[in-house]
Amino acid sequence: MFIRNCWYVVAWDHEIPDDGLFARTVIGEPLLLFRTAAGEVVALEDRCCHRLAPLSAGRKEGDCVRCGYHGLKFDASGTCVEIPGLASVPPKARVRRYPVAVKNHWVFAWMGEPERADVATLPDNFSCGDPDWHYKPGYLHYDTPWALIADNLLDFSHLSYVHEKTLGGTPAIAQSRPTIEKVPRGVRVSRHVPDVPPPPFYLRMKPFDGNIDRHFVYDFVLPATLLMHSGGRPTGTTDKDGPPSVQLHSCQALTPETEGSTHYFFMQGVPTAQGGSSLADNVYNSLVQAFNEDRDMITAQARIIAMKPDAPMLPLAMDSALIQFRRVVDEALRAEA
Repeated sequence: MFIRNCWYVVAWDHEIPDDGLFARTVIGEPLLLFRTAAGEVVALEDRCCHRLAPLSAGRKEGDCVRCGYHGLKFDASGTCVEIPGLASVPPKARVRRYPVAVKNHWVFAWMGEPERADVATLPDNFSCGDPDWHYKPGYLHYDTPWALIADNLLDFSHLSYVHEKTLGGTPAIAQSRPTIEKVPRGVRVSRHVPDVPPPPFYLRMKPFDGNIDRHFVYDFVLPATLLMHSGGRPTGTTDKDGPPSVQLHSCQALTPETEGSTHYFFMQGVPTAQGGSSLADNVYNSLVQAFNEDRDMITAQARIIAMKPDAPMLPLAMDSALIQFRRVVDEALRAEA
């Protein structure tokens, strides 16, 4: 059902307290996250090996976690180091520890074979950690399967209709045809939309005297991460006339919680030279409004699908990117099988 040998975004680093416990379910597995005294983020199975109580219902003691049910104490490696009432600890008394990587404020967990964890495959979410970019981190929870949200992100023709009054603003987005290329572990989608009115989203950032040329260029890579350059410039101008009037970089990650629910981590970065933190707040508020529009539509779609799960979908030309990405997912699943 899920690819295991890959890095999943499991939290923004600010979500994990300096001295406390944080729980999150990922691909159907309960995770417990905490920080050691040295600041290292640790991810353990949130399931005590004794009576299967959640360790997150216990407490942190130094670099260890004590189960709140019967008091078993586990160190940061997942090894049980103390059992109240027993003079020795059985060798099997331990919980799984997951490899963790922190990159530009995203906390990743490797859910598969630990020896295959490779930080070289982490996505390039550079704008989450570059001081030349301003942004505000975001998170949404979906009660829908991750694949429906991925389909939405892989076909921006929906911007013309779902986001008509926010991110879209013109039917020309749906009428334009994207270019789709293969990239390692995913696809690249490039969509250029010339000579259109600036969307309401842009007008909240700055005034425009006329139409603009818009662009969306993004990689969508395993397990389900979008890395996008987007923006717009006055129609008729080119790179020789200077940088785009609006320049944005977005990092978005879908992490399945269960088969029917999903964590959605997102941000949209604005170059420091283009505006300060107040502009980043403005962009964030626009995104939240638009992404709630997505969630409303996808939740309604999922409800209809659940009524008749075997009802066929009619493939159309705008589905090319999502079809190609699903092939990438299927190939990864077959390789693990």
